[in-house]
This record gives sequence, C-alpha cells and structure tokens, in this order.
Amino acid sequence: MVNRRRRRIGRWLAPVALITCAVAVYAVVDNTLLNEDSPSQGGNSTQSTPTKTTSGKAAKKSKRRRAYVVKSGDTLSAISIKTGVPLVTIQRLNPKLDANTLHAGQRVRLSQ
Repeated sequence: MVNRRRRRIGRWLAPVALITCAVAVYAVVDNTLLNEDSPSQGGNSTQSTPTKTTSGKAAKKSKRRRAYVVKSGDTLSAISIKTGVPLVTIQRLNPKLDANTLHAGQRVRLSQ
C-alpha cells in the first residue's frame, strides 16, 4: 500500500514540477529579451557612462562609425536616428539597400 501511494504522488508531482520549470524559464527568457530591446529605459541599471570633456580639435578627430550592423527589427529611419547620420546620406552610400528587405547581420555603410 505504501509503494502504491508513493507512485501516485510521483505521477502527480512530476508534471507539476515540469510545468513550473517551463514557466520559470519562459519568464527569465522573456524578461531578458525585453531588456535587450529597450536599453534606454531607466530601471536598476548599474552601468554608467563616463563623460569626457574635449577641446575643439580633439572633438573633430573623434572617429565616427563607418558601418552599422542591422539588428532584428531595425528600420532605416531607426538606424538614422541611432547613429545620427541623415537618412538621405545612408541611402546615398547604400544604393542597392532595400529598406523593405533589411535583415539582422546586414552591414549598412554610414560614411565613406
């Protein structure tokens, strides 16, 4: 009788544990993806960006990014806003680039 009772508990407890683990994994992954998509939101971010003051000549010598790697969900206008490069300039530098067929990993030229 004792053996039969243990078996019943195990048959009930195993699926419950599996579902609980699946929900926990989903919650962690979903939360991670949401945080990657919107890094500009406030929250409990522990990262800090150091501020530098530069003179006129040093500011002119700063390197601009020459290319941008497209991330999932990016559009040309979003890339233009993120990089500070006008949309017309991006289109002029990338004549074969089709805004409707952007895919993750694609490189977009930002300067010559």
